Amino acid sequence: MPRSVAADVGGTFTDCLALTEHGIAVAKIPTTGDQSVGVMKGAEALAGGGSFSRLIHGSTVATNALLERKGADVALITDPGFEDVIEIGRQERPSLYDSFADRPTPLVDRDSRYGAGDLASLAETMAARSPEAIAVSLAYSFTDPSAEEAIATALGGLGSPISLSSRVAAEFREFERTSTTVLNAYLWPVVSGYLTHLADGVGAVAERLQVMRSSGGLMEARQAVSLSAALLLSGPAGGVVAAAALAEAKGYGRAISFDMGGTSTDVCRIEQGRAEVGYERTIAGFVCRLPSVAVHTVGAGGGSIGWIDAGGSLRVGPQSAGADPGPASYGHGGTDATVTDAHLLLGRIDPSVPLGGALKLDVTLAAEAVATLGSRLGLHPTAVAEGLLEVVDARMERAIRAVSVEQGADPRAATLVAFGGAGGLHASSLGRRLGMASAVIPPYAGVFSALGLVMAPPRHDGARSVSLGEGADERLTEQVANLVAHVSKAFAHSHGRRPSSVEALVDMRYLGQAHEISVPLRLGGGLVEAEARFHDLHHDVNGFARRGDPVETVTVRAVAQGSPLLGWSDLPQLEEGPLPTSTRRPMAVDGTVHKAAVWKRSQLPAGATLSGPAVITEEMGTTILLPGDVAQVDGDGTIEIRW
Repeated sequence: MPRSVAADVGGTFTDCLALTEHGIAVAKIPTTGDQSVGVMKGAEALAGGGSFSRLIHGSTVATNALLERKGADVALITDPGFEDVIEIGRQERPSLYDSFADRPTPLVDRDSRYGAGDLASLAETMAARSPEAIAVSLAYSFTDPSAEEAIATALGGLGSPISLSSRVAAEFREFERTSTTVLNAYLWPVVSGYLTHLADGVGAVAERLQVMRSSGGLMEARQAVSLSAALLLSGPAGGVVAAAALAEAKGYGRAISFDMGGTSTDVCRIEQGRAEVGYERTIAGFVCRLPSVAVHTVGAGGGSIGWIDAGGSLRVGPQSAGADPGPASYGHGGTDATVTDAHLLLGRIDPSVPLGGALKLDVTLAAEAVATLGSRLGLHPTAVAEGLLEVVDARMERAIRAVSVEQGADPRAATLVAFGGAGGLHASSLGRRLGMASAVIPPYAGVFSALGLVMAPPRHDGARSVSLGEGADERLTEQVANLVAHVSKAFAHSHGRRPSSVEALVDMRYLGQAHEISVPLRLGGGLVEAEARFHDLHHDVNGFARRGDPVETVTVRAVAQGSPLLGWSDLPQLEEGPLPTSTRRPMAVDGTVHKAAVWKRSQLPAGATLSGPAVITEEMGTTILLPGDVAQVDGDGTIEIRW
C-alpha cells in the first residue's frame, strides 16, 4: 500500500500514524495553537527523511471556530419576508424548565440579512457591504436551484465566497437548510485559510491532502473548503470508523466507541459493525443538516480540572488544562488538579513511562495539586483523587446512556471499545457501571483516531427532497437512480476513480409526523419494501409501529464510497509465547491499596491471560485492570476485559 500518514488533532495532543514499507509507526505531538504546526511536526517525525503519497487529516478547526465564535462576517440573502428564519427557528426552547437558558445569538445579525430582489441592486448592496462570506438560501431552491445560481452569478465578481443552500443541503425545511448554509459560509474563510496554509507546507512531506468529513469518509482538501460545515465533527469521526472496523471484524452485534482524550470524551453506538450516521445535528446550539456520525461529546478528559461548586460539591470539567499548561504533573506551570493527576497519585499511571515517548510526569506536582483541592474539601488527597475519578466516570456514564438507553438500545448487550490516551484507564469501571458485556482496548489505542483516518473510505454524500404523488413507486425508482448517478459522477470527479459501492436511503415518516427515519433502500427495491423496513425501524427506535397508517417519503439519499487504504485484517499479528514476569507497584482502588501487577503492552504475546488488579503500560496510554477483571490478548493485539 502507498506510504501515507494520518494526523488527528485533539485538544491536548495531535496523534499521528504512518503506513510505511516497514509497517505502522506512531507519534504523539502536543497540539499547537496553529494546528498545522503540530500536524507537520508529527508527519515529519514519521517521514524518516522520505515522503508520503498522502496526508489524511482529522481537524477541529471548524469546530473551534464555531465554539469560539471566530468565523467570518456573513451576509445572508433570502426570500423577502424570510430574513428572520434563522432567528425564529422552530421556536423550541433549549431547556424546557430553565428560564435562563437562551438560544445562541444568530451568526448573522439582523442588519446583515437581505431579501433577494433586483439582482443589480443586490449586487450594489453587497459591494457596499463587502462581507467576508455570503450565504444564499431561498425557500424553494431545493426543487429549483436556478434562482440561487443567478444570485451567485450576479455576485461572483465581489470575491467573497458564496454558499448556496441548493449546493450545501438541497433539502426541504427552510430553517434547517438556512442554518446549515449560514454555518458553511461562516466557516468557509477560516477552513480555507487553514487548509491553504497546511497545503502549502504539506508538499514537503506528502503529495496529496485529504480531510475527514463528519460522516466518516474522506474528501479532498479542495472540496472541504467549499463544504466547510462538513468538517464540524471531523475530529471524532476517525475513532468511530476504526471502532466500527474492529466491531465488524470481531463480530460484535453492538458496540459503543469510547474515545477519552485530554480534553473531551466522544461516544457513539455501533450496530452490526456500522456506526450510526445522522442527518441533522445541533452543534453549539446551531442546526447542521449534513450527514455526521452520531457522536455524543462531553467535556471530560485526562486534562479536565477538578473544582468545587457554590454548594461545596466536587465537580470535574468541562474546563480543561489542555496542552499548555496541561495537568499539574506535566510540570509546565499548571496548578489545578486534573483527572491525570488523580490517576498518577493513585498509582494507576507509571511516571517512569514518558507520555507520548517524551513527557515525564511528576508525581510530586500531582500530589500538591490534589492536596490543595483536598484542603478546601477537608479530605485526604487519596480520597479526593478517587472522588475526581468517580465524578468523571459519572459524567461519562451519562454520555454512554445518551447513545444507548435513551435511544432504546440496551448497553448490557454491548461491548465498550475504549481508546484515546485515557480510555484504558476508565474502560473497566465504566463497563461495570453499565453492566456491559465486556470492554476492549484495541491496538494503537492511544492514536486510534489516527488509525481510523487510514481506515476511512473516500466518500461523497448526496440528498434530494422529493414529492412522489401518483405513481410513487416508479417515481421513487427514478429519483433514486438519478441521485445514485449524480453522486457516482461527483465521486469520480473528486477522487479520480469510480466508487466501489453506492448505497441509497430514503427518509420516511407517518403522515403528519414532524420527524423522519432514514431507511436503507436496496437498489432496485421498491416502495413497499422500503415501507416495511420503515415500520420495523420505527418500532426499534420509538417502541411502536402503526403498520396500517400511510407513510410519506420526503428525501432520497445516496452515499458513494471507495476502498480504504487499510482494513482491520491488514494489521500486524502478535506471536504466541509465554507471559513475561510482571513487576509490582501500589495501586489504590476504592480506598484499598493493592500490589498491582505491571506489564508492558509491547511484551504481551497473543493468547496471554491477565488478572486484575494490574496495570498495562505503553507510551501512548495506560490500561487498568480492576480487582476481579480478567483480560485476554487476541492475535491482533486487542485486549478484551471481562469481569
